[in-house]
Amino acid sequence: MLLSTALLVPWVTGAVLVALDGRRRVVAWLAVASLAATLAVLGVLAADVFTGAAREVVTGGWPVGVGIVLRADALGVAFALLSVLVLLAAAVHEAVGGVRSRTLPGLVVLLGAGLTGLFVTADVFSFYVFFELAMTASYALSAYGGKRRQLRSALVFTAVNLLGSFIFLLSVAGAYRVTGALAMEQVAARMLAVDPNAAVLIAAGFFIAFSVKLGLFPFHFWLPTVYAGARPAVAAVLSGAVANIGAYGLLRFGVDLFPEQLRLAGVALVVLGAASIVYGGVLAVSRGDAAEMLAYSAIGQVGYVLVALGVGGPVGLMAAVLYSVINSLNKALLFLAAGVRGALVAGAFAVGALSVAGVPPAAGFIGKLELFRTGIVAGSAALVVLLLVGSALSLVYMFQVYQRRFWRPDPQATGAPSPLPQRLLAAALALLVLVTGLWPEPLLLIGSHAVEALLAAHPE
Repeated sequence: MLLSTALLVPWVTGAVLVALDGRRRVVAWLAVASLAATLAVLGVLAADVFTGAAREVVTGGWPVGVGIVLRADALGVAFALLSVLVLLAAAVHEAVGGVRSRTLPGLVVLLGAGLTGLFVTADVFSFYVFFELAMTASYALSAYGGKRRQLRSALVFTAVNLLGSFIFLLSVAGAYRVTGALAMEQVAARMLAVDPNAAVLIAAGFFIAFSVKLGLFPFHFWLPTVYAGARPAVAAVLSGAVANIGAYGLLRFGVDLFPEQLRLAGVALVVLGAASIVYGGVLAVSRGDAAEMLAYSAIGQVGYVLVALGVGGPVGLMAAVLYSVINSLNKALLFLAAGVRGALVAGAFAVGALSVAGVPPAAGFIGKLELFRTGIVAGSAALVVLLLVGSALSLVYMFQVYQRRFWRPDPQATGAPSPLPQRLLAAALALLVLVTGLWPEPLLLIGSHAVEALLAAHPE
């Protein structure tokens, strides 16, 4: 019942709200209420899953293999909670500041429906359906603002991600062709008997599709233009919620469906992740604009997730899950804080900057500790050095942008400070990041449950 409710609430309310004029304050706050209700339902579902076992529903009362299987395990619920939280923060940010588009509130809620469905489905094709629902809403959101810069960003984002979606659909078709199944559990079992060359080709297709969503090097070329050109709330949504599709997809499909291919590609994943870390860090250092710096930072930060996934094992997967969660919170905080001015903003941005650099007591320190633990367990001095270099680059570019943004007078900063609720929202996110770093046990518990859910089918 909870699982169905978590999908129905944003689906129904989003379909209604998208037809209303979102520029009216009541509509904007109805969207906020819908996302808050979805978050509450997901919270109850998460408590149920973390204290018990995964919850599974087959739609329409059909037997497994015929009906669509919805399955809420610790990994999926964690990503769903995280994504809806980011969407809620972005929706509140715009509701307070004044929505500029009639469709924005409804689109954000529909995006929440798509992301929630994607994270709790156990069927490859329904994953694609929810994937497309989320991406369609994202395409429309990326044009929010209506100015030439936003429209150009939307065009680039739509064109590149449509190609990624096409590759994903081809991979779904390939998986069905060789296994004759769409339920993830059946696909994983039957993939073991598939010709290795075909399995590698299908796995590579899924990897490319998810890497495009994440903006990993060398699939990153669209990301700086889109993140830097989008409005702050939209950039927070794209980097803190939509990008989770890529992180979750790599974890779910890599570990559950293609564990052997993931093991064989481990070194290649570490190399690509290292390239993302260095490339994103160096380019971020060279940027003076906060939005551009955060965009290139996003490329570097997701590289850590890929490195941890490439190392694999319980320790590597734990690091990948934790860093995905922390990076999502960091990016949402930084993009929203960069878009407001006034008291509290500098402090909130500083917390996000310290978290990205992995400086205690921010949450990023916990993520970096897990990454260093991964390098030590792997017995790789090169990996530890890479993490040190990446962290140093992060500290340099975050200090640079903080100095330019808050220590020097900004000639473009004219007018009154941003509304107090927007500044309080940034402060609240900063407090969440800070509390997570000071009291990491809940995050570590979520991560351990998520890794257990991933490894349940492959205990070896």
